[in-house]
Amino acid sequence: MLITVIAVGTKMPDWVQTGILEYSKRLPKDFQLKFVEIPVGHRGKNTSIQTAIDKEGKAMMDAINDKDFVVALEINAKNWSTETLATNIRTWRDDGFNITLLIGGPDGLAKPCIERANRSWSISNLTLPHPLVRVLLAEQVYRAWSVLNNHPYHK
Repeated sequence: MLITVIAVGTKMPDWVQTGILEYSKRLPKDFQLKFVEIPVGHRGKNTSIQTAIDKEGKAMMDAINDKDFVVALEINAKNWSTETLATNIRTWRDDGFNITLLIGGPDGLAKPCIERANRSWSISNLTLPHPLVRVLLAEQVYRAWSVLNNHPYHK
């Protein structure tokens, strides 16, 4: 199974890559985690925010595998527990899907990305910086794997 995180934003601080690698390397080869970075659309006084969102959305849509189960990370979606995430991952894996998680830019996801998503998920009611969200997702994917495999990390 491959879990791909498509995230708007490049040039993350070193601690982000370190955190992602720490959890990714713990996963077995049949449960891989991959990150794809999409450049942030230009925002300026002569460019509308919607134009930037649309550009980010097009790049995200181009990066999504047509056969993947897509989960949009959205502020107003339902929160999931780690156990719910693990159950969802098991179901999607057993149904033969790879998973794509979408992290929007500073102004959220483009409408086509939201419409393409099979599910929506809010990882927190808190406002979190996008770099931290990436590390948090990597940790939660590893934790979900540990739940599914009765690994002691989850305890």
